[in-house]
Amino acid sequence: MLGPAPFRFELQAEKVEGSAFSLAFKTLTCTVVALCGYWLLSLWLQGKFGGNADLEGLRTAGWFILGWCLLACTAWFVLISRIRLDPTGITQSWMWTKHFDFDDLAVAQLIRIRGLEWLIAPRLYARTLAGKFSVFFVSDAAVLIEMERLSQELKAFRRM
Repeated sequence: MLGPAPFRFELQAEKVEGSAFSLAFKTLTCTVVALCGYWLLSLWLQGKFGGNADLEGLRTAGWFILGWCLLACTAWFVLISRIRLDPTGITQSWMWTKHFDFDDLAVAQLIRIRGLEWLIAPRLYARTLAGKFSVFFVSDAAVLIEMERLSQELKAFRRM
């Protein structure tokens, strides 16, 4: 066999799944999007984009509207993003689905700010044996416990 041995990780349950972002962060994100939308609408109604709140004003505000749409799209993915650990590996839904198999993991390090986890989701920085890396957001307590255990077991396994 060439290369290092594959890492095996046994979950406490068959599958552990939860939200990637906390309720506080989701609320803050939605509030920012709503306030930016309100501000953009009020600028248009005041005629700040030229014209008198008409179609010409909308054309002038086009790039601002597209920026707000990008902000709203990102907020949508913050709301629906889920993190899951199953017998094969780690999966997170996002704009695109991220998945790493356990047996291909080289590094898994949990990054968190203790005391602010209710606002700033802890992150699992993961890198494969081939050098591909990704960051998985974890706000669910059950998933966080498993991620912590995964990080410790992988570190001990790779030291051997």
